[in-house]
Amino acid sequence: MPQGYLSLVLHAHLPYVRHPEHENFLEERWLFEAITETYIPLISVFDSLVYDNVPFRITFSMSPPLLSMLTDPLLQDRYIKHLNKLIELVEKELGRTYGSPFHEVAKMYRDRLHEAREIFCGRYNRNLVSAFKKFMDAGRLEITTCAATHGFFPLMLHQETARGQIKTAIDLHTKHLGQPPEGIWLPECGYTPGIDKILKEFNIKFFFVDTHGIMYASHRPRFGVFAPIFCPSGVAAFGRDIESSKQVWSKDEGYPGDGTYREFYRDIGFDLDFDYIKPYIHPDGIRIHTGIKYYRITGKTHDKQVYDPRLADRIAATHAGNFMFNRELQVRHLTTLMDRPPIIVAPYDAELFGHWWYEGPLWLNYLIRKMAYDQDTVKLITPGEYLKMFPCNQIATPCASTWGNKGYNEVWLNTSNDWIYRHLHAASERMVELAKNYPQAEGDLRRALNQAARELLLAQSSDWAFIISTNTMVNYAIKRTKQHLVNFNRLYEEIKYNRIDTGWLYYLEYQNNIFPDINYENYQPVKGILPSAVNN
Repeated sequence: MPQGYLSLVLHAHLPYVRHPEHENFLEERWLFEAITETYIPLISVFDSLVYDNVPFRITFSMSPPLLSMLTDPLLQDRYIKHLNKLIELVEKELGRTYGSPFHEVAKMYRDRLHEAREIFCGRYNRNLVSAFKKFMDAGRLEITTCAATHGFFPLMLHQETARGQIKTAIDLHTKHLGQPPEGIWLPECGYTPGIDKILKEFNIKFFFVDTHGIMYASHRPRFGVFAPIFCPSGVAAFGRDIESSKQVWSKDEGYPGDGTYREFYRDIGFDLDFDYIKPYIHPDGIRIHTGIKYYRITGKTHDKQVYDPRLADRIAATHAGNFMFNRELQVRHLTTLMDRPPIIVAPYDAELFGHWWYEGPLWLNYLIRKMAYDQDTVKLITPGEYLKMFPCNQIATPCASTWGNKGYNEVWLNTSNDWIYRHLHAASERMVELAKNYPQAEGDLRRALNQAARELLLAQSSDWAFIISTNTMVNYAIKRTKQHLVNFNRLYEEIKYNRIDTGWLYYLEYQNNIFPDINYENYQPVKGILPSAVNN
């Protein structure tokens, strides 16, 4: 038995962005970039590890909006067009950069984009969810879920609303992956006392919180974040390890800021002549990231050096070894303080790997191989496995907390976005009212009730408040929030006064088609089981 364990947790999530009414919608590129730069590179790494019979276990959280977009035929078609356009651009770049220091980098992009097309179109027939399911079925990934639309639990006043988010997520997860999830990533790691009771109702066994959620628990955990705690409900909470997180997350002290790695912000979409790049940016002439970047970080200077893929590869291997070495030291120290092998939980946004940190998948590949063959102190494990091995843990209630700036809701509740919540609370009350007043509805009435639930879920996405708070794409986030609320309130009035506009309802079902099997009855009041409000 190893002296301790490392649990790598990758949270894969994007807001639900699908606009069939526009051929070229700028925000849909969020998905296309993540597919090309994160999900396909991770799949390539996992495939190579399986092919080489390298043992590994990783937790991979897939949010319901991401599952829905990855399996949507319209978005799949649009992604193929996007990828073919990128390949056309990089082929032109091979000619333009011939004889220059950039040529080798252009060849790297050509090879990777052709590999991406082979993986997407050939190996997995456009359905990347099937790839992750394959790794799950092979015992390599533990796939967990998230709230239906990444709704922010600490600011939900109604338990029925939280239940709707959780039940809808579990149903979609089970549909696409063939089994219900055992764990959940609380959106924004947002925990509030009482939410675990709802998780228990749906047989969720564990969730994750930021470090202070565990350290300030009542009672304070004996082993800190290096062992899970059980909430009084029986659901386990795992806390984030600061040290391992900082080494990967921090742009100043972490690996991604190394001067050898690729610079994210220097992109040919902004650097090259407009007439040359115009066919490959937005049709309205908006300059955007193409994903083709020729420079390395170099340092805090505008004089950037040319990216060297081979050098970056060697540095990624060195950083993987350093990360492993630090975990060995950490575990050896912790074993002197604990009565069981410690678990180091290292959770990250999946999109960090490849999109923001281009060498991230490469680093992960080296880390897994080194941990399998270069040491025997630390072993990769998933939280679910750890709970089965060590089922007796301290009982304590985590404190209300989030990750993000300051760690207590501020990113999602401040003067820039606080106006959202009074409307979400009112809509939630109305949704519960509809579910109570129209039990077991059929026909057009049931369709309208289900669509009302979809619109409420989409309005509740924590991404909109986050985008407003960080001052990026603010107009889009405000528009999405308001539009879903307007749609919901109109549906509420039409249902209540028995004047459903079936033509408009059909349009909404076509436009906002997430959760095709949604059941509005998830919002019916529950008596005598749960507290009246999630946040007590």
